[in-house]
Amino acid sequence: MKNLLSVSLFFVLLLGLGSESVMAQFGNPYGNQLGRQRGMPRQQQPQHTPKPPEPQTAEEIVDGRMPTIVEAIGLDPFEEAVVRSTLVKHVQQKIELQILNLEQDKMREELEKVNKSQNAELEAGLPAEKFAAYMEFQDDGFRAKRKKKKKKSKKDKKEKV
Repeated sequence: MKNLLSVSLFFVLLLGLGSESVMAQFGNPYGNQLGRQRGMPRQQQPQHTPKPPEPQTAEEIVDGRMPTIVEAIGLDPFEEAVVRSTLVKHVQQKIELQILNLEQDKMREELEKVNKSQNAELEAGLPAEKFAAYMEFQDDGFRAKRKKKKKKSKKDKKEKV
């Protein structure tokens, strides 16, 4: 009997110690170890804030507008180069004015000076009719005029069938 008691006590202790090592290796199904909350501190995931888009350079802005300007006005390569260089120069000046963040009235005056200078350079570098076309295009907000499609009459539709 004494022998049986000692053997059973031995197995109980063995199971008790064995279960603790099993829990340490594989984790307790209840999420804690012996009544204490066992947990490794979670690493904080870095929050990815979207980067604000980088401001375009003067050359990028002008390169984006040049195809519509060339198409609308019909510039030859030399005239295109004149317009491009003039626009790059003056767009750069406008960007610099925005960076300075002047008062509204002062900013308006400076932008008017830049626009007058730009128009004077374009007038000197382009033929009169192309300069007039550019000014008209500028007044339209740099939008190419779309050709209106003619509506087909019912007679035209019937003739094709």
